[in-house]
Amino acid sequence: MSYGKQVLADLREPARELRSRIPAVYEGYSATHKAALGAGDLDTKTKELIALAIAVSTRCDGCIASHARGAAKAGATAQEVAEALGVAILMVGGPATVYGPRALDAFLEFAAPDESAR
Repeated sequence: MSYGKQVLADLREPARELRSRIPAVYEGYSATHKAALGAGDLDTKTKELIALAIAVSTRCDGCIASHARGAAKAGATAQEVAEALGVAILMVGGPATVYGPRALDAFLEFAAPDESAR
């Protein structure tokens, strides 16, 4: 199974349906998302790497896909992703050794071709 583009594609229609039923909840979540991941003392790339490690820790495939894409868009390297996933393995143990590779695979799907070779 793909943990990047396919997961996001599989979630697209069900998410649209739910969002149409509870738009205020999604609007609030969107505002929180923008506030949390926007550049501040920590840059967006660092925040996306943190979010990706947390996604692995919570075993959330949709979150892994979303934040792998976000990390790639923010300019993260495969090595930076790997090191963030190493922290997730430290904190969570065995489950992160399963979801960590999924996260790296998802990141590599979204990363620029020259980055995926690193």
